[in-house]
Amino acid sequence: MIAALGMYDRPELRSDTDRFWTLIRDGLRAEGIAAPEALTRDERAYLPGWLSPDLLLAQTCGLPLRSVLRDRVTLVGTPDYGLEGCPPGHYRSLLIARHDDPRQGEAAFAHTRFAVNDALSQSGWAAALQHMEGLGLPLTPALETGGHVASARAVAEGRADWAALDAMTWRLICAHDPALAAALRVFGATRPTPGLPLITAQGRDPDPLRRAVSAAMDALDPASRARLGLRGLVVIPLASYHALPVPPPPVLRID
Repeated sequence: MIAALGMYDRPELRSDTDRFWTLIRDGLRAEGIAAPEALTRDERAYLPGWLSPDLLLAQTCGLPLRSVLRDRVTLVGTPDYGLEGCPPGHYRSLLIARHDDPRQGEAAFAHTRFAVNDALSQSGWAAALQHMEGLGLPLTPALETGGHVASARAVAEGRADWAALDAMTWRLICAHDPALAAALRVFGATRPTPGLPLITAQGRDPDPLRRAVSAAMDALDPASRARLGLRGLVVIPLASYHALPVPPPPVLRID
């Protein structure tokens, strides 16, 4: 079976994430549910695993949940990270540019190089596109980086002018990569949307998983819980995810 918590699994946090999984695993086993000894940390932590009938638990993103995973997985719940300006279980994207870039506001960046982390990213693509469209401004994707931290580095290194990072990723960059954080600044934010959900395979009962995850959050030692930013598990209706638009994939500008 597949269990993965790959979305915020920075190397500095892996021991904390492993402690969290051990508590979830033992809680599931106590209910008679088979659970793998250790987390999956290969490609099955992402889309191949999310689509597998062997999926026990994984964390995905809101955009794939309402697009490629729609009617193919079961929603378990959404971790609450206590992000500033967001309701429980929600997050938002922070718009970042180089620290020494003098431009201010979204209009100044509308025709500049935007770094997309992934075409299936709510925070790195869909939220930014909806935000700019709401302001009546164009968005000009210039490169696809493959990840939020990679987008941050692309901006810091001058390969892109700006990017949209989810607020939890920015928190972790500030905590664990201060040099990268110092090279960047936040100049805007999108509206909050439902956060990164936990899912299981289609047809699997989510209730034991909800109980095990909630109990593990409560039992996790305070230091690990603080480093992971965990505040609790929120059950956000699936309809709240599906209510958001599915954007077209980015068309990268070729200079």
